[in-house]
Amino acid sequence: MKIPHIPVLLDEVKATFEDIKDGYIVDCTVGYGGHSEALLEQNSDIKLICCDQDMTAIDFSKKRLERFRDRIIFENARFSSVISKYSDLPIRGIFADIGVSSLQLDDESRGFGFNSDLLDMRMDKNNSLSAYEVVNNYSKQELEDILRDFGEVRDFKRAAKIICDARENKKIKSSRELTELFKKFPSKKGINPATLVFQAIRIEVNDELDELATLLKVIENSKLKGCTVAIISFHSLEDRIVKRVFKEFAKNCICSSGVMKCTCGNNHSLGKIITKKPITPSKKEIKVNPRSRSSKMRVFRLI
Repeated sequence: MKIPHIPVLLDEVKATFEDIKDGYIVDCTVGYGGHSEALLEQNSDIKLICCDQDMTAIDFSKKRLERFRDRIIFENARFSSVISKYSDLPIRGIFADIGVSSLQLDDESRGFGFNSDLLDMRMDKNNSLSAYEVVNNYSKQELEDILRDFGEVRDFKRAAKIICDARENKKIKSSRELTELFKKFPSKKGINPATLVFQAIRIEVNDELDELATLLKVIENSKLKGCTVAIISFHSLEDRIVKRVFKEFAKNCICSSGVMKCTCGNNHSLGKIITKKPITPSKKEIKVNPRSRSSKMRVFRLI
């Protein structure tokens, strides 16, 4: 079976979960199954709950992980819903590799890539909202908002105007057409000028930031004692959310900053931040897999 994907921070993920000897690890974003396979090989007595909202990913991973079929539960669902569903099981670890996968980027029929003939970007093909709808039907103000908030595009007003001006002549039907609109847009050397525009639209289509926030809220309410949580993000918006929430998880005192004396009991910490700074890929990994260059992993252990 040809494996067209290199999982990021693989050694670091394995090291994070190597001490788990039993129970379940939830792989919230199974994708091509690379991280899941490594964990199942390393931890011979654990079981996995493998989740993905992309049925193509589930089908691929079922074939790849066939030899472990007695140790896996597959779920075709949003990852924020899975923890609650299996809260009665001994969940020892939660792992999430957030964002678009190589499986989706490399499949031109999915409309994620810069040269695709489609403009789609849906991780879940049943989702009613596609990139086509966002690009062609959102108002100029709505486009400005998502380009600013989700893409952190500096000149978001100009970017929105470029899209609106182009669609006045004809509908923008492909990722290739959208990419072409931004070929002269400012960007860092070696980075496609349309990258942040695509990021903003993809996040809007898939509700990615709210999905991450929901997952973290579910973890907060889960009461999974001793559970190790590891989250890999690929852009600053996601990483800031994880960093902020993990800091909140670690707080003993939750009194407002204006109070003179603690009245909350000073015993509200959910656990410990394991990574004071995010784990990032080595130069060697980036050379082998350039897509790993922006990845960051943060780890928290619940008590």
